[in-house]
Amino acid sequence: MGKEEGYLPLFETKRAKGIVLYRIFAASIFAGICLIWVYRVSHIPKAGEDGRFGWIGLLGAELWFGFYWILTQASRWSPVYRHTFKDRLSQRYENELPGVDIFVCTADPTIEPPMMVINTVLSVMAYDYPPEKLSVYLSDDGGSEITYFALLEAAKFAKHWIPYCKKYNVEPRSPAAYFVSSDDAVDDDHNQAADLAAIKKLYKDMENEVEDAVKLGRISEEVRSKHKGFSQWDTYSSRRDHDTILQIVIDGRDLNATDVEGCVLPTLVYLAREKRPQYHHNFKAGAMNALIRVSSNISNGQVLLNVDCDMYSNNSKAVRDALCFLMDEAEGNEIAYVQFPQNFENVTKNELYSNSLRVICEVEFHGLDGYGGPLYIGSGCFHRRDTLCGRNKFIKGCKSEMKWEISRKREETGIHELEGNSRSLASCAFEENTEWGKEMGLKYGCPVEDVITGLSIQCRGWKSVYCNPTRKAFLGIATTTLSQTLVQHKRWSEGDFQILFSKYSPAWYAHGNISLGLQLGYCCYCFWASNSLATLFYSIIPSLYLLRGVSLFPQVSSPWLIPFAYVIIAKYTWSFVEFLWSGGTILGWWNDQRIWLYKRTSSYLFALIDTILNSLGYSDSAFVITAKVSDEDVSHRYEKEVMEFGASSPMFTILATLALLNLFCFLGVVNEAIMGEGMTNLYETMPLQILLCGVLILINLPLYQALYLRKDKGKMPSSIAFKSMAFSVFACICFKYLY
Repeated sequence: MGKEEGYLPLFETKRAKGIVLYRIFAASIFAGICLIWVYRVSHIPKAGEDGRFGWIGLLGAELWFGFYWILTQASRWSPVYRHTFKDRLSQRYENELPGVDIFVCTADPTIEPPMMVINTVLSVMAYDYPPEKLSVYLSDDGGSEITYFALLEAAKFAKHWIPYCKKYNVEPRSPAAYFVSSDDAVDDDHNQAADLAAIKKLYKDMENEVEDAVKLGRISEEVRSKHKGFSQWDTYSSRRDHDTILQIVIDGRDLNATDVEGCVLPTLVYLAREKRPQYHHNFKAGAMNALIRVSSNISNGQVLLNVDCDMYSNNSKAVRDALCFLMDEAEGNEIAYVQFPQNFENVTKNELYSNSLRVICEVEFHGLDGYGGPLYIGSGCFHRRDTLCGRNKFIKGCKSEMKWEISRKREETGIHELEGNSRSLASCAFEENTEWGKEMGLKYGCPVEDVITGLSIQCRGWKSVYCNPTRKAFLGIATTTLSQTLVQHKRWSEGDFQILFSKYSPAWYAHGNISLGLQLGYCCYCFWASNSLATLFYSIIPSLYLLRGVSLFPQVSSPWLIPFAYVIIAKYTWSFVEFLWSGGTILGWWNDQRIWLYKRTSSYLFALIDTILNSLGYSDSAFVITAKVSDEDVSHRYEKEVMEFGASSPMFTILATLALLNLFCFLGVVNEAIMGEGMTNLYETMPLQILLCGVLILINLPLYQALYLRKDKGKMPSSIAFKSMAFSVFACICFKYLY
């Protein structure tokens, strides 16, 4: 159907309101930034004058901050918002909807518990979508027979769970998440209450079976004897040395594979790709590529969805939202993937670790969508199979039919033969001398393989869209300790920084292939790590110069104070408004500023150092899996929004040293004021330095408490308290008396 008279699109796109006013406001901030640069250049102390080093350093930092601020405007300059029309999709294509293959990836049954994994699997199996067109693949890079056993139990439970979901149209369709809020919703419906009690009992029985296996640490011989699939572990040596383990748990082609209502069940497949010590397995990207190949032989859905094992489906109609974009008659043929935001169910009210990614999801990705699409962020993304696994470029006017097709050859192939000829597709040697990981599938060689994969697709002429429905499509588990948060951001920023200097750099690889706005948007994230140096300088040097009584900023009586004051007030006022508009709280914004500082002075710094060492051949990048479970006392403190330090970390040493250094500098200058010049004179000559030092102290109050006041296990380790105090005192003494 072309774009003819009476054509009704499957989605609409609206530009943000008030964008002209915002652009004027942004232009005024840029004018202020330029005046700050002029002030710095025109007032540099002469050679030999005290403060020259600090002044030149601040000039460099402010040049960087100004440049980076310009990059951030790319994602705010032209935001768009999408709305889908799922009713129109159903009216036109209900009988022709394409096959959808869903990939759920897990890698470690210890930090990604099997019950969490199968709740995600069950949530996507219960999508509001024809089950015969739905196939779910669990990639288990841990090669755990316990995870496989949990999947077998989930397959039995699905026969009851899927009919229950469709009968009562429940949301969300992760059993664990649904049961938390289900009791109040069914009080007035006695039939549903009875069904709910029955389904809860079945779930509890399944949970007990799985948890017993987890506690035992292995599968009992009695259970193994009941399922032939366990025989594939007979040659298993370790999680890094085993054959391909592949089992079609539910064959959607089998007319006997039905639920308790007699309806067809989705296909369900378990895959643990072959691992050998002599082969690099390429982490999640390698697992995804194995899934792409194996699924092409078993179900060959035209649309692929991948989700992390903790990202359960919170919206059973999300698959139809995605298809509204991919199947739109006018614009769908140029869209390669549909990215949904990553949202989290366990974020505290005031976002203690700023792990909701609120501004990124609610502001920045909408801005990138206005330039041709958001980044591919590795989870919650619907792809066209052919764009993800092939070289093909987008050709304007070329249309590909996205309709349900039945392969007679595949239908006639027996399940054992299908399993057998699919195993080789997940072998270690399959990719040798092929384009997989290079021009086919997800790219290798980077901790953020998803980002370069999405960029390469966009550089071939394809667009992507950002879909952010009112009911969030996916909900995951956010980090619950500061250490986890900083390590996670270290991996993200290191991977993005590596992209900047790789052949896939948005600065040159994407030049001429995507819009300038999208290029700048990519660079905004690629430059995360390099923010560390300017932030460290600004957090240390102005405070140290307070001890020497040297002013590095305009005095109160100077007109040059105006641009500094305007940029500071305007930037942070807008940041505050933007955060609240995105659904945050006042205290949440303050926590966001704290984590912003902590990331830049620790995570990004280590990412920068590791990237440099990696480029020199002194280290290798590693894919770090974030733990999805926490100790009970850690969880309790997290719920009370008490920051968790606990473990010893070099990142904590840096944070504590910076916090104490600013505290000692502030106390030192207050002492000097009382004993000498007086506070009034100090306020007139160094107002911005005092303000900066004071804000750094206020933002670090939770850290001071963790160093000296708290007695719980989440306090800062005493070794870090000692080292940070020694470092900060040494720095203050050296700068005041020896520099």
